[in-house]
Amino acid sequence: MREAGSGFGRQWISLCITEIQIRKEGMWLMPFNIEPYIHISPEEIRVKIRNNEFNMPTAGMCQGYAQANLVVMPGIYADYFIEYAQNNPYACPILEVLKGTPKTKDMAEDGDITTDICEYYVYRNGALDDIVNDISGMWEQDFVGFLLGCSFSFEEALIKAGIEMRHLTQKCFVPMFKTNIKTKKAGPFEGPLVCTMRPMTPENAKLACEITRKFPYVHGTPIHIGSPEDIGIEDVMNPDYGDAVEIREGEVPVFWPCGVTPQAAVENAKLPLVLTHSPGHMFITDIKNTELNAFLESKGRRNDEKIDLERNT
Repeated sequence: MREAGSGFGRQWISLCITEIQIRKEGMWLMPFNIEPYIHISPEEIRVKIRNNEFNMPTAGMCQGYAQANLVVMPGIYADYFIEYAQNNPYACPILEVLKGTPKTKDMAEDGDITTDICEYYVYRNGALDDIVNDISGMWEQDFVGFLLGCSFSFEEALIKAGIEMRHLTQKCFVPMFKTNIKTKKAGPFEGPLVCTMRPMTPENAKLACEITRKFPYVHGTPIHIGSPEDIGIEDVMNPDYGDAVEIREGEVPVFWPCGVTPQAAVENAKLPLVLTHSPGHMFITDIKNTELNAFLESKGRRNDEKIDLERNT
């Protein structure tokens, strides 16, 4: 392991510069050193992804820039999904809507949501049917894509404040849980709220609430602090997605709304075809984490606004 400075530097190096083992299908593959991609520009990394130069989770790449979740579906269901996202804005914060074209306008100048993500999930009739590296051949003229806020943005802010992200320290995926909190239904979309969990001291939990309140487009403040059983989680060491992390004596689990919530809703909706990012494999935008709120507000956006699909064509 390479040594670094203190505080934010050590934690970021732990995630980004040391060789990280990548886990797929329950197996640990050879370590992958992402050091060359920490300070690369978003445009450069999107080109590399588009050219299939590597396939790995994007945490730590293009340090300081916002990343986004993805959901793509036939246009006949898009209004329902917009309503679902607006009903559940902190779990499904919409950053950009793409109608009829996979080319981004706001989040990136040259982006293409069908080629610029390392790995995609293909859902058919509500079940995960395939995992692919390119969905350009599956895009139809009537499709609508949604880029949704990602918690990587607020994690950067928490680390800068000296709050350890345990999953980064342990070099694994953040644990995610289906809760007994039901999202508000819209059309065929409904299901449980999925939450990420990060353990920390009660003092840091309070600080984390203050910090993440400033990030409404990347899930905002925690939904719950403390007893997992209160939100229907029977075993906090057995996550529904991701990996279990150590919870040390004196720490409390802190739960945030998670961008996997739409995938749980897609499973329940059982649509003929829905395409999403593979968890951890995000679209990297041209917008800095620190500028995301101001950028969206400059576009006249609010996290609770009613989105006009026609206006986003």
